[in-house]
Amino acid sequence: MLIKLHNGAIYDPSQNLHGQTGDLFIRDGLIVADPGPGARFDAVYDLTGKIVMAGAIDIHSHIAGGNVNTARLLLPEQHRNHMARRLNHPFSTAKWSSTDTGYRYARMGYTTVVEPAMLPVGALDVHLQMADIPILDTAALAILGNDDLLLRLMRAKAGQSQINDYVAWTLNATRALGLKIINAGGANAFKSNVRQFGLDDIVPEYGVSSRQILQTLQTAVHQLGVPHPPHVHCNNLGIPGNVDTIVATMEAAQGLPMHLAHVQFYAYGTEGAKGFSSAAAKLLEAFNRHPNISMDVGQVLFGQAVTISGDVIAQYSRHADASPSKYVMWDAETEGSGGVVPYRYRQASFVNTLQWAIGLELFLLAEAPERLFFTTDHPNGAPFTAYPELLRLLMDADYRQECMAHLNQEALALTLLPNLKRELSLSEVASMTRSAAATLLGLNDRGHLAPGAIADIAVYHPGQRTGARPDYRAMFADAALLFKNGRLVVQDGVVIERPAGLAQTVTPVYDAGIIRTVKQHFDRFYSLKLGQYAVNDADFGEHPRFKVHE
Repeated sequence: MLIKLHNGAIYDPSQNLHGQTGDLFIRDGLIVADPGPGARFDAVYDLTGKIVMAGAIDIHSHIAGGNVNTARLLLPEQHRNHMARRLNHPFSTAKWSSTDTGYRYARMGYTTVVEPAMLPVGALDVHLQMADIPILDTAALAILGNDDLLLRLMRAKAGQSQINDYVAWTLNATRALGLKIINAGGANAFKSNVRQFGLDDIVPEYGVSSRQILQTLQTAVHQLGVPHPPHVHCNNLGIPGNVDTIVATMEAAQGLPMHLAHVQFYAYGTEGAKGFSSAAAKLLEAFNRHPNISMDVGQVLFGQAVTISGDVIAQYSRHADASPSKYVMWDAETEGSGGVVPYRYRQASFVNTLQWAIGLELFLLAEAPERLFFTTDHPNGAPFTAYPELLRLLMDADYRQECMAHLNQEALALTLLPNLKRELSLSEVASMTRSAAATLLGLNDRGHLAPGAIADIAVYHPGQRTGARPDYRAMFADAALLFKNGRLVVQDGVVIERPAGLAQTVTPVYDAGIIRTVKQHFDRFYSLKLGQYAVNDADFGEHPRFKVHE
């Protein structure tokens, strides 16, 4: 099947296209070169006056797994059926179900989403949930850094090659795209009643520091050639003065690639009468000095959210602030811990206003937007459905000023935000959410519109103007068209087709001898058998589910 998309304004930074008018061609699910004047098209779409980008990619969004399901159970009032039934699918009316997640992302022009925190013991559960999300391609990052076997290996002074084999085996067994490290060693330290855990603190019983764990795993990812660098949730999340922790983490990266997650929660200083201030400028100064580092923001937006994390120290420390007043903490014997704490961000709050402003400062002050990525750490800072609102805040300085008038002015005075006039361009948005995101993840078949890419293409109406600028919130809330693998799935903000997506994975090579070590550990400490641990093709029936990236 040959399709022509005619006369759209194309934004693809990877090809240096910044709004140039042109045509795109789709054949059998891929973007192809112009087939020539004699070509006969099965469909032609006139995109005159419309914006064209690759399908968007979310590199960090909690969409599957035990914490996600626990949050659904904890907050049923947030998940009642409310949508009109669509496509006669039995779960189409369930708010925040897997089905609804796929629909809501697709309506905004997203085609790939990464679950950033997959506990290896729950990998099959994560993949089964992601398989229920329609339209989207998905991926998951396997969590290591608090698991008993890794810490035992390090305590026994295992060589780096054996650690590498264990990391590679884990990525293969869990069908992961990369590695996630959450407050390295902190969850295990929590079991010994540790309630604050820094980069150079020692994990009780194991004699290794958080820094050693982090550097050992980073070396493993680098030596294995995994495209996505280790995806790091730093120590001391949410604590005033923790900007020093994230700067120290950058310096500990040994010059190797490292991705730092939801950094808004680490851009906190101690200035002002309340001992809490913005340190966004200090964080970005360090970021500019470390070109090996990439970051995502984790923007806070006002309204009801729910914080979910494997960082049990951070979650436990904030349980008294739960709103509504209920929470869940859990502990796993051999792999980690975590918690779910609902929270409402309020405009009148000094702390919440400061968090909101810090995230925007990071976006607007960054000198390297190709290394800074667009997230709300869904659902921690805000639900992903708030992305259009965030885009309007970043792209419309007048709107941003209007919003600031309703916030806590004492908090705003401790930031640079009121004086920032910068507005992100469509090209910068395309880089953060498409081309640079794909490169960071090692997904070279998407995020751009060059021939050979999969035909994931989002088309937007430029939107009605509100004053001097388009209403970017309305523009990005409902795609005019969305093609997934060349198949039209959204039209004028309405889902019209629901194809199944694929899970993106990597398969680094390892010495099979590591399986003996892992099996001995399982036989001694797990009730689960090693043969029940790995995710297999047979778990998903006859339909292919996984796509391997080199």
